[in-house]
Amino acid sequence: MDEIKHLISKELQDFESKFSDAVKSHVPLLDRIMHYIVKRKGKQIRPMFVLLSAKLFNNNIEESTYRAAALVELLHTATLVHDDVVDDANERRGFFSINALWKNKIAVLVGDYLLSKGLLLSVNNNEFRSLKILSEAVKEMSEGELLQIEKTRKLNIKEDIYFEIIRRKTASLLASACSAGAWSTTNDDEITEKMRLFGEKVGVAFQIKDDLFDYGTDKIGKPTGIDIREKKMTLPLIYTLEHATPETRRYIINIVKNHNTDKDRVAEVIELVKKSGGIEYTRDKMFQYRDEALAILHSFPENDIRAGLETLVRYTTDRTF
Repeated sequence: MDEIKHLISKELQDFESKFSDAVKSHVPLLDRIMHYIVKRKGKQIRPMFVLLSAKLFNNNIEESTYRAAALVELLHTATLVHDDVVDDANERRGFFSINALWKNKIAVLVGDYLLSKGLLLSVNNNEFRSLKILSEAVKEMSEGELLQIEKTRKLNIKEDIYFEIIRRKTASLLASACSAGAWSTTNDDEITEKMRLFGEKVGVAFQIKDDLFDYGTDKIGKPTGIDIREKKMTLPLIYTLEHATPETRRYIINIVKNHNTDKDRVAEVIELVKKSGGIEYTRDKMFQYRDEALAILHSFPENDIRAGLETLVRYTTDRTF
């Protein structure tokens, strides 16, 4: 990550300053919350994808690229704030969530504020293509969440539905980051679509990696089995159920439905998934999507930025947290 950040160190520094300005308000409470959010930013993977996708085609990026990166980060942060309310989560990235510190009502309004700031950032600068790209992503994310909720109730998710959920819920935002970045420096429909597809495939691989963490495939220092406790049907479990005997299948579904808070029972499911080959199958799928993304990337001329993007893609599947 340090190697990639060095490649766009000035742009990232400029982005951080512009993002801080973008979230300012005239309400002291909001400013305190925005300061809290900015100071506890994550790895900034999405803004990095925006900046690199823009510089891939024009090394001298302009304000429109920074606005695209800010728009992506505003919408991403808004969805995280709203997700914590929906999930009744008290922590985000090891810190207290907004709803834990300021309660649900304020958290929902903060999420709305972030969404509106993102919309106005585009509208006020007549950047309607970026707004369309990101609005489409928010729609996809909402549909993906609702599709997952609907299917989780019956635990009847098949592999094709799983990929549809993560494509909408997770990959759509990364796809929009890459396409908005590309559009900001090219205004080229064909390039923008190729970068959208590139980002989508990276996003799918990214989510599969997150799903693998739940089975303790890396020493990440966090509890395993969280997805099972939340009755989330991820690819390792889906594969196991599709290849299990009817008796084993009923046994696993009974645990997920009725004993998902029992640590020992959840550990049993994790062990059954590992023995079934579900982890290996899922890893293979993750690398397939990663390699498909890299094939798209390699269709563009080789340079330092392309190499940086490739490193970032590989980071999404090699990371240990």
